[in-house]
Amino acid sequence: MKQHDAHLSQFSIAVGIAALVAPALHSATDALEWYYGGFSVAQLWLNYIAFLPMPWLLLGLYAVRKPRPNVVGLIGALLYGAAFTYFAHTTLYAMAEKIPTYEALWARLGSIYTVHGAFMVLGGFMFAWSALRAGWLPKWPLLLFAAGVALNLLLALIPAPDILQTIGTAARNLGLVAMGYAILFRQLKPAA
Repeated sequence: MKQHDAHLSQFSIAVGIAALVAPALHSATDALEWYYGGFSVAQLWLNYIAFLPMPWLLLGLYAVRKPRPNVVGLIGALLYGAAFTYFAHTTLYAMAEKIPTYEALWARLGSIYTVHGAFMVLGGFMFAWSALRAGWLPKWPLLLFAAGVALNLLLALIPAPDILQTIGTAARNLGLVAMGYAILFRQLKPAA
């Protein structure tokens, strides 16, 4: 049993570090994109590196503690992961095709990009709701994550500058970072 606990502890550490680093790096690449008025090769490579663990991040958060979120949380984690698998691909596509901005990338990829955005939104909501019900993560990171997802959805539906999407993404990413912090530095106990 001790070996299993040590393995789980190592897994928890890996998930916590990934939840701290990947979303923070993703937000940093958004800031670079905003600052430079578009994509750069260095910014896209950093973005790709940030996206590599993202498909597995919610699945790791799902698996790291008990009580686990219900099957809705698992499905949400898988949908969110599928979206970020595609988003990582779009980063490589933007580099290969020398696409200068997020707006140009979205225009080029069209509805398939939008469908994956919907997977991210639906998966994020499903995971957050299920994790809130399970009660083992602090509520405010989950609510911040869900608020960021909601803001991403709202800003995709209304005519607004794409730069405003970074606000929703930053909130979503800050929620993930706070979840990573909670896993690494707090005693996580199920709600009574």
